[in-house]
Amino acid sequence: MPFVRIDALRADGRRLEALGQAVHDALVETIGIPYNDLFQVLTSHDGTQGVVRYGDYPGVRRDDDLVFVSITMRSGRTADQKRALYRRIADLALGYAGTEPRNVFVRITENESIDWSFGDGVAQYAGLEQQPNGERR
Repeated sequence: MPFVRIDALRADGRRLEALGQAVHDALVETIGIPYNDLFQVLTSHDGTQGVVRYGDYPGVRRDDDLVFVSITMRSGRTADQKRALYRRIADLALGYAGTEPRNVFVRITENESIDWSFGDGVAQYAGLEQQPNGERR
């Protein structure tokens, strides 16, 4: 169950939706999350009330079309799965929203099953075992 937050500078609703769909489709395709496993917060910053700041580190020349993608998910994905996810997000962000791959900044934070409650004050994933493929049962 990934939780996704996307922050972009001066993005209209259509662009935010396209970016959210790009990230979601990439998660479904590369790490196999269920299609209906959709939890996202999409935020546009206007440059005055909300600001997005960036530099050229580590040698990536970004501009005001920069998109920050933060993904929180349970641990267990391999380095290759994460690399495939980064690449697919960048490719789909270009295809769906016209965002150049150099402007797609992705950060993953991992946690454990006990760290999630989907509602009702219950830790629905608590006690689930990790399978060799990274999935939980």
